[in-house]
Amino acid sequence: MDTNILWADDEIDLLKPHILFLNEKGYKVTTATNGHDALDAFKNGYYDLVFLDENMPGLTGLETLSEIKNINSDVPVVMITKSEEEYLMEDAIGSKIADYLIKPVNPRQVLMTIKKLTENKKLVGAKTTMAYQQDFRTLGMTLNDNLSFQEWVDVYKKLIYWELELESLEDAGMHEILTLQKAEANVQFCKFVEKNYLNWLKNPDSAPTFSHQLFKKKVFPKIDDSGPVFFILIDNLRYDQFKLINPLISEYFRMEEEDTYYSILPTATQYARNAIFAGLMPLEMEKRFPGMWQNDEDEGGKNLHEEAFLGDQIKRVMRKDCKFSYTKILNIDEGRALNESVNNLMRNELNVVVYNFVDMLSHARTDMQMIRELASDDAAYRSLTLSWFEHSPLFELLKFLASKQVKVIISTDHGTIKVKNPSKIIGDRNTNTNLRYKQGKNLNFNAKDVFHVKNPHDAMLPKLHVSSSFVFAKVDNYFVYPNNYNQFVNFYNETFQHGGISLEEMIIPVITYGPK
Repeated sequence: MDTNILWADDEIDLLKPHILFLNEKGYKVTTATNGHDALDAFKNGYYDLVFLDENMPGLTGLETLSEIKNINSDVPVVMITKSEEEYLMEDAIGSKIADYLIKPVNPRQVLMTIKKLTENKKLVGAKTTMAYQQDFRTLGMTLNDNLSFQEWVDVYKKLIYWELELESLEDAGMHEILTLQKAEANVQFCKFVEKNYLNWLKNPDSAPTFSHQLFKKKVFPKIDDSGPVFFILIDNLRYDQFKLINPLISEYFRMEEEDTYYSILPTATQYARNAIFAGLMPLEMEKRFPGMWQNDEDEGGKNLHEEAFLGDQIKRVMRKDCKFSYTKILNIDEGRALNESVNNLMRNELNVVVYNFVDMLSHARTDMQMIRELASDDAAYRSLTLSWFEHSPLFELLKFLASKQVKVIISTDHGTIKVKNPSKIIGDRNTNTNLRYKQGKNLNFNAKDVFHVKNPHDAMLPKLHVSSSFVFAKVDNYFVYPNNYNQFVNFYNETFQHGGISLEEMIIPVITYGPK
């Protein structure tokens, strides 16, 4: 398809060599000698790009630009001017020009501008595809290496980088290749975790940072006399979702550290988030807080005592008084209420805010057909998260905090994965309902689909009965019961779930921001 260009200049005859050069390159150029003729041509034709002389008799270039934008604001306009005066450039840029050139222009300069503005997506796409093809081979070989826990973080970050880079390209083949490579990475990662997890818990010095060590290693060391620390936990925020909201946050803060930690198993709020605030593994919590820890079989909420857990951890680990606050946000009104009272928190050394929206979004996607359609895949799920964040009280809170001398740490408790493969399991009537992990007596399951922990105490988990064990779904499997198999599959297939083992669920961002 031809690229159609409109070029308006009162000295257009002097530009004939340029136009002939562009014609030879395959571009179709329509000319005008004044703003009125340019507008008539623009209204009556289709153009991919407009070159506009700033200094024309009658309608000036800026006036013509304004009219063109009123007709079709999507067509890129390049302003050509003899003057480099600052006010002209500010006016032109404020009117959303795509680029500007200073006279005299040369044909190569014009050609490069055209390519940049009309073929940029194609050129970037080709370059991105070629770069991923080269990295594909490197990643493929890396997956067969004996990777460390930090090298697995690097692999996951690289996969997310390419997922976001390829997302904007209309290249289904590349998307499919990346999806297959990511699936293979998850298979290998699950084997890695299954092989090492229990040993990590026995030998923490040779293990990654886990949920129960997050405050001790990543938060408490940041508390000093320079101002309050705000720790914001966005429940169920994956690394790819963080990468989308980070540019918005970075407009107001300076990123000081991008780090990660590993979620404990099960990668579920009840276990992982309680471990974060208590600074203890679930088995230790059950012993230390017998009146507050809730097991799967117990009635009532499972995360009702996070503030008490945090207070206990501060006294136990920091061994000094630390004035802190804890706020849990479950809806927009609570978010607005926090923003109105945030000045009262500035005297604290530590302020903890838990935002539940992303977790609620993943559950709503399971239960509501409309949300399923809005978040039909990972890209749409990311987009919905970004849209929420951009218009949320949380973003307003961060904008306010940016004007203060505070540190902000953003993290989460676990991620989530889109489940696709049903795995049959049989358990007694007291077996828990989570689709990605089960604990119970006499569980019957497909061994290749799970990480089986026969003795829960080995994984620092409570043991409900003498014969209780845990199984964790690997990759994108989810548990279904044979007696209602079709019903479960129809309802839960391709929903976002958590509790098991995958890169998405276990490798968790923890980001420190400081004032600019």
